[in-house]
Amino acid sequence: MTSPAALTVTDLDLDAIEASTASVAVLVGSDGKMGRAARRVNRLTKGAVKRVIESDGFAKLEEGDAITLSFPVGMATETLLVVKLARNTSPDLARKAGATIGAAMGKAGALILSTNSKRGGDIALGALLKAYKFTDHTSEGPASSVPTVTLAVTKPEDVDAASVTALAEGVFFTRDLVTEPANVLTTTEFAARLEALTALGVEVEVLDEDALEALGMRTLLAVGQGSRSPSKVVVMQWNKGPKGDAPLALVGKGVVFDTGGISIKPAAGMEDMTMDMGGAGVVAGVMKSIALRDVKANVVGLVGLVENMPDGNATRPGDVIKSMKGDTVEIINTDAEGRMVLCDVMWYAQERFAPRGMIDLATLTGAIIIGLGHENAGVFSNDDAFCKSFLKAAEIEGEGAW
Repeated sequence: MTSPAALTVTDLDLDAIEASTASVAVLVGSDGKMGRAARRVNRLTKGAVKRVIESDGFAKLEEGDAITLSFPVGMATETLLVVKLARNTSPDLARKAGATIGAAMGKAGALILSTNSKRGGDIALGALLKAYKFTDHTSEGPASSVPTVTLAVTKPEDVDAASVTALAEGVFFTRDLVTEPANVLTTTEFAARLEALTALGVEVEVLDEDALEALGMRTLLAVGQGSRSPSKVVVMQWNKGPKGDAPLALVGKGVVFDTGGISIKPAAGMEDMTMDMGGAGVVAGVMKSIALRDVKANVVGLVGLVENMPDGNATRPGDVIKSMKGDTVEIINTDAEGRMVLCDVMWYAQERFAPRGMIDLATLTGAIIIGLGHENAGVFSNDDAFCKSFLKAAEIEGEGAW
């Protein structure tokens, strides 16, 4: 599994800048006003920072982007970034600036001089996320160590490094799951990785095919019956909120590979169907971050893990299946498998946990991409108040949702 860079938050030490071998990033607003750190770097580089700020290139630079100076005179670092970022910037622009820094970060890590910004945590998170590299299956294998991101600020107590790292850990967990090939991330392996969350205090329960049959989850089982990978439902509970309060339920589609079944997909692009468990991957990452942050809330995450394959036992178009709820469903196209998985898991979540709200994360149709592009998720809801709060949270985080 991939680990984010180590994050350290320290007091600003102007005397340590000169000797740092890490990539050094200094933040300057569009007004060109330099803070203490920028002035020190400018003096070390014999006025190079001031020349950058006064250049046409910096004037045309978008907020969050940077001009890079390689092997700056007077400093040990190989890379100096002059990042354009306002002091009172938005969270998404601060993360963009962090991503700019993360992209330039090498094995020596990064030193971020963020005294000119109030959003040091967001900058650090952007740097950690941008530096993600999945190398588990490269010939060289995964890196033996992770770099360090040092955030130098005037008030270290204002930055919750543990919370930032917990968010990055959850995102990395999701990215690893989505990136894994289907011959590695089988339903059994997926369930095993979720069971490992028990070490963080998450209660994890794996329902096998016999249990699912007893519960009546026939539509979910119908999707996976053509695969040698056994279908499973994994239930993850985090109960650190007020005792007796109904939980928030997160439900994720976990189709570890989707051939389309008997209604087989075109060959072109089918290799991307390893990501058809992205909804379950998000639920997994959220549960990990919740546990690492010790969130005081009641949350239950449920994922339906199946593989949609064509063989002699696969569901056929025209078959009629009865769901856990008791509705009969006629299968017209076996490539419409996501709703078959989710209807049973959502019904189970409703029946067992009576949640105060439910968020269902699914990769159900490419029409969403046609309608909304790659920057926005499509949101459907039967509760306007809940939906508005969800969209507001997405807006605050700079996540596209419509």
